[in-house]
Amino acid sequence: MAKQKKKSSSGSNTIALNKQARFNYSIESTYEAGVSLEGWEVKSIRDGRIQLQDSYVMFRNGNAYLFAALITPLLSASTHIIPNAFRDRQLLLHRREIDKLMGAVDRKGYTVVPTAMYWKNNRVKVEIGLGKGKQEHDKRDTEKNRDWGREKERIMKHSTR
Repeated sequence: MAKQKKKSSSGSNTIALNKQARFNYSIESTYEAGVSLEGWEVKSIRDGRIQLQDSYVMFRNGNAYLFAALITPLLSASTHIIPNAFRDRQLLLHRREIDKLMGAVDRKGYTVVPTAMYWKNNRVKVEIGLGKGKQEHDKRDTEKNRDWGREKERIMKHSTR
């Protein structure tokens, strides 16, 4: 009797990253949210046709929605539906998480942005971050610290030889 091979995960579970979110905002806390998707959207996401670049999270009627996330429809999408690439998609969060995020946005001037989209148990999840916008000097400081960290690593690497 032959042993069955375990399914190997093909690379990472990450679907898309929003690198601009970490550059433009100082993210203080992150939350995991499910996304309400249609069938053609899941197929397009499996094919890697998604952009989170300019997307953002807003609250409407006590629910969280993902706005301006581009999911490009496949050419082989069904003929009986009309796919909308920029459709508002509801985020599935617990009520206390929504209340906490809404309070931070309303009272403290925070912003909620999606930072990543990934697979978890065959479901699409979005990591959203609660953060404040960085000003120009903050972005320069972050860049300087990152460059100094790289330089430090180079110095340490060459000094140990």
